[in-house]
Amino acid sequence: MQQILEVWTVALQSPPILIGLTFVLGLMIGSFLNVVIHRIPIMLDREWRAQAREILADQRPSESDPADAEKQRAGAAGREAAQPYNLFVPRSTCPSCGALIRASQNIPVISYLLLKGKCANCGVKISARYPIVELATAILSALVAWKFGFTWYTLAALLLTWALIALTFIDFDTQLLPDNITLPLMWAGLLISLAHASGTALPVDPRSSIVGAAAGYLSLWSVYWFFKLLTGKEGMGYGDFKLFAALGAWLGWQMLPLIILLSAFTGAVVGIVLIVARGRDKNIPIPFGPYLAAAGWIALMWGDTLVRSYLRASGIGQ
Repeated sequence: MQQILEVWTVALQSPPILIGLTFVLGLMIGSFLNVVIHRIPIMLDREWRAQAREILADQRPSESDPADAEKQRAGAAGREAAQPYNLFVPRSTCPSCGALIRASQNIPVISYLLLKGKCANCGVKISARYPIVELATAILSALVAWKFGFTWYTLAALLLTWALIALTFIDFDTQLLPDNITLPLMWAGLLISLAHASGTALPVDPRSSIVGAAAGYLSLWSVYWFFKLLTGKEGMGYGDFKLFAALGAWLGWQMLPLIILLSAFTGAVVGIVLIVARGRDKNIPIPFGPYLAAAGWIALMWGDTLVRSYLRASGIGQ
């Protein structure tokens, strides 16, 4: 066993092998992220509905029989328990015909190509987004391995990358940035900063991480309330604050200006294009989370280079 571990360690220190294996790992993780993207909003919706039923049951008129209300609550809870729904149960099925997806039909990207983008049972077209998520996850994961090499921070950066991919597509679909992803991501960034070593850019030092988390949250929170007091409308959601705080925890407060500039510019360009090209109503909200996530990943990979290039071009610090 020790010899096998030594061989694997030596092999992983070879950049081509590390990048290739990370690419394959990214394909498999991308397949799982498709499940996360689809199921977490449904899980949250079920949880909210269950809570609403409990509140409504408690607010029924006092003349109703408490025993009957208790029986109904128990019956609803029993039905929920009898039909578990999470990231692992039930097994994946075709959304059209309900046929179970076999393991041989769930090979990332390859199965989609072999099936020609159609369900093997009913022939209904499968969304191309499934292989896109898988391939995007593989490519971004390989880039992370190329950038950071055979280090423990590569694993941490991969976890951040995968979380940002999931948040991006969930926000596109539902305009939600779930707390059960953003908050653990923020705490992970704060904890990883404790491993900061002198002379390294990543992970950032604890002070930069703590200030980054606080500044990230409070900056967008302030913009939200200023915009709401000025217009009476909500310009963004609380999930955006938490995602920005998480990015501040991972990358430090120094990267926050770069992230917000990149995300605001990209969001503005995409929003204008949608209004002009599709006639989109300017009052329809556009999710900001995907642009924050994309800008955060760019800052993770090339943030220091971009900041130094800007300072050099502007003559600051010379």
